[in-house]
Amino acid sequence: MLSARIRIAARLLAIATLAALTAGCFQPMYAEHTDGTPGLREKLMGVDLPPVTKPNASREARVGVEIRNALAFKLYGSATGMPPTHRLDIRFTTTKSSLIVSALTGLPTSENYGIDCQYNLVEVVTGKSVMTGSTFSRVSYDMPGSYQRFARNRAIRDAEDRAANEIAENINTRLAAFFTAGS
Repeated sequence: MLSARIRIAARLLAIATLAALTAGCFQPMYAEHTDGTPGLREKLMGVDLPPVTKPNASREARVGVEIRNALAFKLYGSATGMPPTHRLDIRFTTTKSSLIVSALTGLPTSENYGIDCQYNLVEVVTGKSVMTGSTFSRVSYDMPGSYQRFARNRAIRDAEDRAANEIAENINTRLAAFFTAGS
């Protein structure tokens, strides 16, 4: 009985010692630096987002604007960007596929909308590519009856918006990891 209590106490002491030793290693990702170096928020605010090149008035142009706006909000928040240190070039393609087709009407009742995106982070001063990557998003949506054209268009647009926000979140996470770790 006494040896079991001693073992438990020794384990708790070892855990407390390890926690104390590693307590100084943790630094919140978005914390301001006290040594004067720019923090993650300032680094992200230095990323320039040029417009995505897609044909005007196309669905893909609207999706490109949605990706860019969502990413700008995630990078800058309510502020505007600082003088650019990096430029983020984005290219993407979209897909749509029917999941379920009605046997009565031959029209799809459920579809998938997808975005495949490639991005390239370029250092403005040198013009050198410092990070490239790709991400994707797949979202499903239900198609209401064939007489509800507005509801169909709204379902597609909502799926495009959800996929664009997911792409922006994925890119933002990768940029934050890059600027935090430096690779």
